[in-house]
Amino acid sequence: MDRIWDRPSEQHFKLDWNEASVPPSPRVYEAIVSFLSNSNHLNWYPELGSRSLAESLADYTNVPAAQILVTNGSDDALELVCKTFLDPGDAVLVPQPTYTHFLVYARSRGARVVDFFSRDIFSADIERLEAQVRGGQFKLVYLVSPNNPTGVVYTRDEVERLLIAAPSTLFIIDEAYHEFYGETVVELVNQYDNLVVTRTFSKCFAIAGLRMGYLCTSDYAVGELAKPFNPKSVNRLGQVAAQACLDDLPYYGWYVSEVDKARTFLVAELRRRGLSCYPTPANFILVQLPEPTRFCALLAEQGVYIRDRSDLPRLPNFVRMTLPTLDQSEEVLRRVDIVLAQMRSSSRSAAAATL
Repeated sequence: MDRIWDRPSEQHFKLDWNEASVPPSPRVYEAIVSFLSNSNHLNWYPELGSRSLAESLADYTNVPAAQILVTNGSDDALELVCKTFLDPGDAVLVPQPTYTHFLVYARSRGARVVDFFSRDIFSADIERLEAQVRGGQFKLVYLVSPNNPTGVVYTRDEVERLLIAAPSTLFIIDEAYHEFYGETVVELVNQYDNLVVTRTFSKCFAIAGLRMGYLCTSDYAVGELAKPFNPKSVNRLGQVAAQACLDDLPYYGWYVSEVDKARTFLVAELRRRGLSCYPTPANFILVQLPEPTRFCALLAEQGVYIRDRSDLPRLPNFVRMTLPTLDQSEEVLRRVDIVLAQMRSSSRSAAAATL
């Protein structure tokens, strides 16, 4: 961010944290301006429990509003689940590699994190996973669908298999990228007590800076989660913005379509350049190439910021790139070509120096 602020006249592409590559719907700005034009609002606490927003989310998810808690991003929802249900010594199963910050919340409760590795990191390996969870030795299982960064998904049938196999284990299905994928297991919370689905407004809905998320779960689980939950913790501007997002779903449908087009274009073009490229159903792709750290640094000098993921287990030489829009993709690719040329030139120079 310092680099972006220091070079305001340049066009930057922030593609490292899977935020939206477009601003939120114009209705978001209109709603915030309208709210701020009235006096005696910001000096009051926000609507307790974000109940109006929960009612709108009930229509969006087909889950009763009473089974929805609105939180400060889905991170807050994940922390709330860990705070409510985990005790020191509890075992938590986490397929790896995945979203790492959940591990912070689990370990802060004194829980023991057990890693699960599929035989192929780009597959759910559901039979082995089911065998692992059967018997209820885990207090909690954390599954991201689509997974960040591998793009692995867990279908409704697969999730239901797991819920039945381990009825005393609580399963978190993190659907942060649900809007891009288009599939969901959220309605299963109406049938199973051991399921929590978390979602966010930070990805598709483009209001990451306002920290809005929510969880959907059973009557039993929401009753337990409500005990430590602070009903005034979600700020009023975030509530207003999230409601405006839900009021303009066609805009976000357009954005998802742009991401789909950009995925097709960039994957084909990067592969044409000889790079190993792995698309996902979410708003990012993985690319495997030599010297990932140097590649990211050189690309940052061109004003394109992506994430080196080679630090994660079983992702050697992988970088992750958030998908821009189709129009943005052409400029991003032009800058990628500059960096690839730089790296080829330096490789040739190094080879010549050894002769």
